Amino acid sequence: MQQKATIKNIIKASKNVYQHMSPTPLRHYQQLSDLIGAHVWLKHENHNPTCAFKVRGGINLVSQLSTQQKNAGLYTASTGNHGQSIAYAAKVHNCKAFIYVPIGANTGKVAAMESNGAKVIYDGNNFDEARAAALMASQENNGVFIGPTDEDLINGVGSYALEIINDLPDVDVIIVPVGAGSGICATSIVAKAINPKIRIIGVQSAQAPAQQLSWFNQQLIEADNTTIAEGVATGVPFINTQKIMWENVDEFILVEDHEIIKANKTLIEATHNLIEEASAATFAAAEKVKSQFKNKNIALVMSGGNISMQNLTNYIK
Repeated sequence: MQQKATIKNIIKASKNVYQHMSPTPLRHYQQLSDLIGAHVWLKHENHNPTCAFKVRGGINLVSQLSTQQKNAGLYTASTGNHGQSIAYAAKVHNCKAFIYVPIGANTGKVAAMESNGAKVIYDGNNFDEARAAALMASQENNGVFIGPTDEDLINGVGSYALEIINDLPDVDVIIVPVGAGSGICATSIVAKAINPKIRIIGVQSAQAPAQQLSWFNQQLIEADNTTIAEGVATGVPFINTQKIMWENVDEFILVEDHEIIKANKTLIEATHNLIEEASAATFAAAEKVKSQFKNKNIALVMSGGNISMQNLTNYIK
């Protein structure tokens, strides 16, 4: 039985998370601040064991499975970071993980999953097709299916939001990239419980706008998914994360892929970090509406740093 996503359960989950990783840094960058006209802080989730925020959720969820469930094997689908999370969590908890990825998935992320002992299966042309294949396989093999928005994942992920507010109590705005939605849901639950005045802004690519359209219209809406930013490449929304977003998210911005690429180059140059496209979407959004943020403290969630070598080479030409 999964724990409902609440501030209480997020605090409890953080104890499971910190058994296997340390808090990540929140850093201020003057160059980025000057560009936005605000005080810009980056939450470096690219500095954890899988170089992406989702590992926190995987650790928390798998820590609560029974021995029988662990022995049955874990099944999930991913474009990369969620899969790494489950692979890493399965490794530290000594169980098997089967990760379904779409054809053409980021080879670096696939290699990372395999290095943690997961069996990676290519199936489908996108995340949604891979997810359907993973669900079917879990049913056929009596395994445990882990969806990208399970409540225990949200609770584990919330530990990074607690860290943001602990390190920067007077944060005014937190901008979060939205894929399936676990990150923004966890962040919004924490922020609104501690200080309802903290503004929570989601960002997604205009080339994969399903989550933004669903949030704006207060109903589930599927949309084309052609973005280069795999961390926000969701064409089918999820009702549990949408319900949390409808309640807690203050604004939801769409940015074009070319704006994400430009932001990615800026972030890499200013921070000397590897920043993947989903992370860069947050800075692209901040640039797009920077007039809102004059002299405010803004935290941008760097959700991961698992950019492919091919894309990195293309961006820095």
